Amino acid sequence: MNWLLGWMRSTLGGKVVMAITGLLLVGFLLAHMAGNLLVFGGPAAVNAYAAYLKGSPVLLWGARLGLLTVFVLHVGLGLRLARQNRAARPDRYVKTATVEASLASRSMVLTGAMVAAFVVFHLLHFTVGAIQREHAVLSDRQGRHDVYSMVVLGFQNPLVSLAYVIAMLLLALHLSHGLHSFAQSLGFRHRRYTALLELLAPIVAALLAIGFLAVPMSVLLGFVSPPQ
Repeated sequence: MNWLLGWMRSTLGGKVVMAITGLLLVGFLLAHMAGNLLVFGGPAAVNAYAAYLKGSPVLLWGARLGLLTVFVLHVGLGLRLARQNRAARPDRYVKTATVEASLASRSMVLTGAMVAAFVVFHLLHFTVGAIQREHAVLSDRQGRHDVYSMVVLGFQNPLVSLAYVIAMLLLALHLSHGLHSFAQSLGFRHRRYTALLELLAPIVAALLAIGFLAVPMSVLLGFVSPPQ
């Protein structure tokens, strides 16, 4: 165990674990987005899906604890690597040579920190129910937690929807660089597919952002409304 912790503390080990945890988080985002899009299937689809998850507490809490571990590792190692990079060049250059560096690559720490803060807000909002509490205690006609109404009523608040829009744009910016930089961290970069990864990364990031924003934007535009 000591050797593993020592390896993770190294720059190489930290980058590898960052890449692996990042890919796991992207996999979760895809699954989470698919669950969110059930809103377009109506209250029955969303509430049945939520009831199924709550009816499998071992699976649900196992997934939550595993995801929390992955998330903490990713954020913690990201901050640690950023500190190591700054320590390696304590003197700022007279002229910053960032002409070739993209905005996404230069702002990885900032966008990552802001997305992490949003995750806390998101958990308080829809998981814990501490925000807009009146929506979190609703039940449907079958006595199930009315997740559909909670989501739709929540996004009818323009400020709440705006927070999600900003967060998803930041997430897309973060992923547009992270999705192709993981290959370098894992030693998979090659001229045959590096260019393809650099092309696909912003496309996948944009599709994720669009998928997540489809629900709040549809609610604000009146395409999705709470049940009567």
